[in-house]
Amino acid sequence: AMECPKCHAENKDNSRFCSHCAAPLGPAGPQRASLTKTLETPYHFLKPGTLIAGKYKIIDETGHGGMGIVYKAEDVKLQRCVALKFLPLHLMDSPELRERLLIEARAAAALSHPNICVIYEVGESEECPYIAMEYVEGETLRDKIKSGPLKTEEALGIAIQVAEGLDEAHGKGIIHRDIKSANIMITGKGQAKIMDFGLAKVKGGPLLTREGTTLGTVSYMSPEQARGEAVNQRTDIWSLGVVLYEMLSGRLPFQGERETSILYTIVHEEPRPLKAVKPDVPIEIERIIRRALAKKPELRYSSAGEMLKDLQRYQEARKAVEAGAFNLRSLWRRVRRPQVAFPALIVILAFVILGGWFYSRQAKIRYVREQLLPKIGQLIEGGRDNFIAAYKLAAQAEKYMPQDAKLSGFISQITVKISVTTEPPGAKVYIKEYKTPDAPWEYLGISPMDTVRLPIGFFRWKAEKEEYETVLAAAPDFELDLKSQELYVPNNFQRVLDKAGSIPPGMVRIAGTQVVRVGELGDFFVDRYEITNRQFKEFVDKGGYQKKEYWKQKFIKDGKELTGEVALKEFVDQTGRPGPSTWQAGDYPQGQDDYPVSGVSWYEAAAYAEFMGKSLPTIYHWEIAQGFSALMLSRGIYMLLAPLSNFKNEGLAPVGSLPGMTGYGNFDMAGNVREWCWNEAPKGRIIRGGAWNDATYMFGYLSQATPFDRSAKNGFRCAIYPGRDKIPGAAFEPTKLAEAPDFNELKPVPDSVFQIYKEQFSYDKTDLKSKVEWRNENLRDWVEEKITFNAAYNNERMMAYLFLPKSSPPPYQTVIYFPAVGSISQKTSENLDQYWEYDSRLSAIAKNGRAVLYPIYKGTFERGDEDLSSADRSSHLFTEWLVKIVKDFKRCVDYLETRPDIDSHKLAYFGFSWGGKMGSIIPAVESRLKASVLHVGGLMGVGRPEVNDFNYVTRVKIPTLMLNGKYDLVFPLGTSAKPLFDLLGTPEDQKKMIVYDTDHSIPRNEYIKETLNWLDKYLGPVR
Repeated sequence: AMECPKCHAENKDNSRFCSHCAAPLGPAGPQRASLTKTLETPYHFLKPGTLIAGKYKIIDETGHGGMGIVYKAEDVKLQRCVALKFLPLHLMDSPELRERLLIEARAAAALSHPNICVIYEVGESEECPYIAMEYVEGETLRDKIKSGPLKTEEALGIAIQVAEGLDEAHGKGIIHRDIKSANIMITGKGQAKIMDFGLAKVKGGPLLTREGTTLGTVSYMSPEQARGEAVNQRTDIWSLGVVLYEMLSGRLPFQGERETSILYTIVHEEPRPLKAVKPDVPIEIERIIRRALAKKPELRYSSAGEMLKDLQRYQEARKAVEAGAFNLRSLWRRVRRPQVAFPALIVILAFVILGGWFYSRQAKIRYVREQLLPKIGQLIEGGRDNFIAAYKLAAQAEKYMPQDAKLSGFISQITVKISVTTEPPGAKVYIKEYKTPDAPWEYLGISPMDTVRLPIGFFRWKAEKEEYETVLAAAPDFELDLKSQELYVPNNFQRVLDKAGSIPPGMVRIAGTQVVRVGELGDFFVDRYEITNRQFKEFVDKGGYQKKEYWKQKFIKDGKELTGEVALKEFVDQTGRPGPSTWQAGDYPQGQDDYPVSGVSWYEAAAYAEFMGKSLPTIYHWEIAQGFSALMLSRGIYMLLAPLSNFKNEGLAPVGSLPGMTGYGNFDMAGNVREWCWNEAPKGRIIRGGAWNDATYMFGYLSQATPFDRSAKNGFRCAIYPGRDKIPGAAFEPTKLAEAPDFNELKPVPDSVFQIYKEQFSYDKTDLKSKVEWRNENLRDWVEEKITFNAAYNNERMMAYLFLPKSSPPPYQTVIYFPAVGSISQKTSENLDQYWEYDSRLSAIAKNGRAVLYPIYKGTFERGDEDLSSADRSSHLFTEWLVKIVKDFKRCVDYLETRPDIDSHKLAYFGFSWGGKMGSIIPAVESRLKASVLHVGGLMGVGRPEVNDFNYVTRVKIPTLMLNGKYDLVFPLGTSAKPLFDLLGTPEDQKKMIVYDTDHSIPRNEYIKETLNWLDKYLGPVR
């Protein structure tokens, strides 16, 4: 380290200037010292009169900032004023910033436009790089605004000029990324000049900033810029919207005491309406600003040129109105004689009013035709998730073009007409989009209502009437046709309102229905929330564990009946007192009164229900209570429910604290604790809904556990059946599983046929044309890359995420992941890293030194396709989809072989759930794998022969580890998981199966330990 002779601070031995005071250090040399001998601060280092490059004479400093110092200078040869920009002294030794200075010059020099500052040359004087540019006489827009908000005409004129300059830059592939009032100069004649392209992003140029970092001035950043995401021209449009807001109001739209608070408001909050700050701002200007400041980039103007057209259109309208007013004044002078003045005034006023109305209406019609209709079409093309947003725009457009054929066609695509009825009638009905629970309720009308037009979507409903209980509900306004599985089948809304105080406290009415193979189930009541610790404590305190009348069911364990005395000894807390396994000393943890009771067996849940005069719901009643059809669940409605429910892998949450509401106003049926049901299962009792640490799709699946299971994820809610004697006995009978193929009686196809099957996954290995879209090095344990490359079919591009460990050197052993079916319903992989941490199956691998590749397979995430995911498994369409998926996997291996930092001879397959099933196919046709790990997988034995997993499993030869749950009903142990293991063609000493006392999940510590041990054994220890 070198000691600074001025401040005595220590510096790196290769430094030229002190990082603390910017004084020159020893190695700087005499030339640099000559420039810096008058140094006072890192910014002031050139005195007036200093000659630069033999032709620029310094006159004075005009400004400085964190990224540059600007001087006014005279070009002594051409005898003109120029502006010279240098890096600050303490940044001159940064190669990256020197390169950025050059990029700025290239960016601006590539542009020739009256509203962009002209670049004359780039040079270097005594190792100090500089830019010589046009010297603009005037003031910055920021300084101009300091004296107060600008008039609308002036602000509009400046915004038009800036938009024209940006349109020129964007047309040349240059994004400014730092548009702000301080970077816009205004000359004495009112001409606007865009300055400072220091943060510009040039198409095809080097990427000097990583994704995940923020660039620019905080108050002007777009939401995507604030999050450190990739940006395009729409980020400049956002910033121009901020500048226009600032010009008209004299203040910034997003404010805060600290940068972090400003960033938060930009990403999450709407600015104060401009009308509230400056009431005289025209509504057309406010509309332009509102669109420019849309949080989602795709809702903003698509280009600066598009925004420019709106600004110019309004400017022309203002001029037309002013010209009309001038002509009216001239006319008035001619007709102001008393005998004609009054009648003429009336005519003139009528003309003005009519003309203004007509112009305004025509302007709005043009806006609908040129702006709204294209946007509506784009939203509709994006799929059902966008229909509500499209409808809101369509309803706005319909006010001005009600007979337009194109608009009518759009509306017919995205709406249904339903009836809304209540018993009794006369209830006020409200509605709001399901995924915005905090939005205000929108009044729909008073029941009954016939043919209500609504956008196709999923809604929250509320019906209220004086002296009746308020009803909450969650329901789509459409159903999927069972034959075509298309939309547009209306789902009418019907609910019964009970007299206030007439239904059991804390319960909701569920409408009965006909159940296949069971019969008619009448209306019943279910707890709105899961049973809480406070409620269960009442049972404990009143001697519930000691009173035999509550324990009416036989205690059966491992096929043997136990006496009540013996069985009850197992139902104790952590200190041996009667109570759930999660309690201590007969009580629950302090502060958890409203948390769901957990750690209870089926017998304890049934005893509590008896104590309350209630029952545990049968699987059919539980299914009806959640309120969604099986077809709707298969199409991913649970993916709307899951983010608003407790599937966060962080433990329990207070009941009702999350807005994940099901069909009849029940909360937490998805996640939090899984809930005991009445019915017996093949190996215990049915338990439903999934827990906080389960996969989200477990909400829609049956699961089972031994009735003595007291896992911390077990809880329950109760039901009451009015007229229980009328319920068909089949509803309470043991659950029967669907029959599975007897794999012992099947024979796989011969090798000659299998070779034909295998050949369908072959393809010509054309150029991958791979590209690293972005790279994030700011994570603690790994570097993340998003990669795209050519798929093996249809000229498609596929993507994958590569996680490179920081704890070991390359070349890396690599695990290729295949996810669960939840990836089919997920619309984006943008938050994959968050899911990754939550899942921990993969993060543990990367933390321990191996790379992980997470491919985005055909039909998943952004590559989703409802036609494929809903295809019948015996169809050719399903076969073609599976072939593409396997080709995607093989293409990923092709890519890894091109990476010098990957050890392509040590690759492993890792599959979870759906991926566990695919582990019987992919390793059979991909010979470059050395090991396989399957978490909760099994054989299905379905599909056409060429993709039936049974025909592939015997051809899997690599070492394979299987981890399964004893009570799993997705891949039942005896009929699915164990057959896969037994039929693997892997040598007996190289395959291993571990079965846990769980369902469709494996204890976290266990799967981490066993997976890492298996990879160590068959890929070799990580260096």
